[in-house]
Amino acid sequence: MAKLIYSAIMSLDGYIADEHGNFDWAAPDEEVHAFVNELERGTGTYLYGRRMYDVMRYWETAPTDTKEPPVTRDYAQIWQAADKIVYSRTLATPSTTRTRIEQDFAFEAVRRMKTTASSDMSIGGPDLAAQAIKAGLVDEIHLFVVPILVGGGTQALPDHVRVKLQLLNERRFAGGVVYLHYRTGT
Repeated sequence: MAKLIYSAIMSLDGYIADEHGNFDWAAPDEEVHAFVNELERGTGTYLYGRRMYDVMRYWETAPTDTKEPPVTRDYAQIWQAADKIVYSRTLATPSTTRTRIEQDFAFEAVRRMKTTASSDMSIGGPDLAAQAIKAGLVDEIHLFVVPILVGGGTQALPDHVRVKLQLLNERRFAGGVVYLHYRTGT
């Protein structure tokens, strides 16, 4: 059975974007980016909410010429090779290949996908991830904690949910980012 993994880059105070929607402080350096690439390499399907899809679709046409850093080119290829499902009631057609639009995030449909998928799935965007965490669908949480306090904004993790977590792995990077890998107690 495939795992559903929620991965987020967040500030030390728990936000993926500040109060103005900025997340430039979260851009990974080369070391972190290479590590993310290795984690994402096994992902067969990305599940996105509309806003996260709008951010991530950059990778569909990201420059992949030799002027770009190897980690950037590598991630673009990883992302382009995976299937994407976007949950949106306002988006009629996708602007990227290997992408389909679903109107509603149906928990049972995701459960079925997990049992039939041949590779792990990733869920992106804190709102969609919150729904999946609350429904007990998320198997692992990967957090990249950036050494910055932004004081408010979009939370990485949901309120009003209690999930026991088991720490599976951790890593400190030279730039101060800390990676935390948890299994959920679901």
